[in-house]
Amino acid sequence: MGEFSVSKYHSILCPDRPDFLDEYLILPSLQRLGGIGLLCGTDWTPLFHNKFFYSRLDHSVGAALITWNFTHNKRQTLASLFHDIASPAFSHAVDFRNGDRMRQESTEALTHDIINGDLDLSEMLFRDGIYKYEMDDYHRYPVADNEIPGLSADRLEYMYPSGAALSGTWTLDEIEKSYSAVTLLKNERGQDELGFADRESALEYVRRFLDVSLILQKGEDKLAMQLMGDIIGEAISCGYIEEDDLYGMDEQSLIAKFEDCADTSPGDNFARLFRTFRGMTRLVRTDVKLNGHYCVSFDVKKRYVDPLVRGEGGKEAERISTLSTEAARLIKDFLEFRDSYWACVPYVL
Repeated sequence: MGEFSVSKYHSILCPDRPDFLDEYLILPSLQRLGGIGLLCGTDWTPLFHNKFFYSRLDHSVGAALITWNFTHNKRQTLASLFHDIASPAFSHAVDFRNGDRMRQESTEALTHDIINGDLDLSEMLFRDGIYKYEMDDYHRYPVADNEIPGLSADRLEYMYPSGAALSGTWTLDEIEKSYSAVTLLKNERGQDELGFADRESALEYVRRFLDVSLILQKGEDKLAMQLMGDIIGEAISCGYIEEDDLYGMDEQSLIAKFEDCADTSPGDNFARLFRTFRGMTRLVRTDVKLNGHYCVSFDVKKRYVDPLVRGEGGKEAERISTLSTEAARLIKDFLEFRDSYWACVPYVL
């Protein structure tokens, strides 16, 4: 995997990193996210060629830094830091296992329980005069998170490293240039929302965001996510792991565990699924389901943005799609994109 300086990237997001973040980062409930990848298990299959590993902890810190940079509000910043605290190993692949492909939020239900059950976190929040209920749903803070197609700290943060890792869409210099144009604006509902200072920066961000989002709409990503979801389900059914292991083991350890299980019982369905995940290198796009192949056919969540652009001469901010015919066309083309009906890979025996 290639080089990507997380510390440099984070310093771009917030040059004046607040000290209180480091106090909270020592919590084991956050530290475990360091072994969980942002890219939902695709780091572990040769069907993808991810350039570096970026963890859910890295993402959580990045989202918190963006929130602090634009709000200097401790509650909102900590809510951003904790927003992925319920992420299991392989992240949204577990949502696929749960049948939640369109929203990919099924695992968020545990956020409340994890935050309320962490006694050390409770003490730190009490010390800082913050209620736990203010932390367990970052959706209440529109800078931290908002509905698609708005731009939030979470959405802004994950797409920069995702693009850099998946396809080299962003370099650190390009991220710095793009991020320097991000500003805090008011949306149509009068809420704070991140946007851009000028049309050109907003349009370029939309171009690159949708380039990466298209990868997440294609058969490769859908198949890898569903296959890992099925592997997890099969491993639990076979007694190879327990549900809690998704929250107690990191991805590298689970992959090693799966390797041992596949070696021990090479003829079972788990071994077939796992060997396919670890050995697949090429997708077959087809209109019919293929025998002897692992195949998927479904729609998934469409991740896109239509960011605000600062108004000129005292005018209100507007969406880039209303200001740029190219942006409107790019968004329309993305929303209408459909890959082949079936995505298949031959089973690796």
